[in-house]
Amino acid sequence: MAPMTRSHSPGKVPGEDVAAYYRRRAEGGTALIITEGTNPDHSAASGYPDVPGFYGGEGLAGWKCVADEVHAAGAAIIPQLWHCGSIRKLGMEPDPAVPGFGPSPIGHPFYGEEAEVPHEMTQQDIDETIASFVRSAVSARDLGFDGLELHGAHSYLIDQFFWEKTNQRGDKYGGSFENRLAFAVELIQAVRAAVGPDFPIVFRFSQWKQGDYRYKLCKDASELERFLTPLAAAGVDVFHASTRRFDDPEFEGSNLNLAGWTKKISGLPTITVGSVGLDSDFLRSYGGKDANKVGIDALIRRLENDEFDLVAVGRALLSDAAWANKVHEGREDEIVAFERKHMAIFE
Repeated sequence: MAPMTRSHSPGKVPGEDVAAYYRRRAEGGTALIITEGTNPDHSAASGYPDVPGFYGGEGLAGWKCVADEVHAAGAAIIPQLWHCGSIRKLGMEPDPAVPGFGPSPIGHPFYGEEAEVPHEMTQQDIDETIASFVRSAVSARDLGFDGLELHGAHSYLIDQFFWEKTNQRGDKYGGSFENRLAFAVELIQAVRAAVGPDFPIVFRFSQWKQGDYRYKLCKDASELERFLTPLAAAGVDVFHASTRRFDDPEFEGSNLNLAGWTKKISGLPTITVGSVGLDSDFLRSYGGKDANKVGIDALIRRLENDEFDLVAVGRALLSDAAWANKVHEGREDEIVAFERKHMAIFE
């Protein structure tokens, strides 16, 4: 199950309804659940209302219940740890007086002229942010989760350091392509040191950004290698390559998608994602469009070609919690069609 923001955790605490939501997917045959994005305890991590935190006694007790329910249904589960960076605006929970934080004092391109200028992160801010991720990572391990995912995609904080449009620093975290990876590398190294060698770390990344859906962070395979190699060396076990359509080739001259190229270059297991089982991408759904069911023959061919190792399913699992079992058992005709309302309700 792909990570999908729900905003169903008032007070940043996941309740019994959240546990039941994930358990239904586990009972429906989903083998690995990546939770919705959860915030570490850094004061500026949150950017949306009612998003759960991964900290505090009540919040962690809620997540322990979620993990126990999913495990009881026979599936594995990992939390996604997520800092929104300069997507955050003044007035957001938990402290409305805290502004967005970013690599540079540049309003997030997603907001256009309405963007607020974020607080430019100092070295102390960077150190404190990394420490907050580490605390949540250790909590995930201690609560019995099966690993964790770091959200380094979609122009949120980690990705804002990657993107030259939002990172115009003059220190070791800015400038060259390699320097813009330094924050992520230090973060991964710190998490790896804290959780030990055997707790899986998944790293999610994307070429596209909120504010520029056509952007490519890596223009070709050689740049992708420059991107992936330091992250893998820092301690990443699995790369989650976020794309809008899994069947789109990433670079000219090859049919490999982003996950396929990532596995070829890094040698690590990869996750593919993007419009699995549906005929249109998520942007159309956000725009109010339904999506029709389609077969997954193209996906199976790529799996059989060993292009990637895992498949993340998003919207199809919102509309039908038993999607995985129905596909496995050849009952595709029974799958509930996706409608826009499934994104709005998120159960």
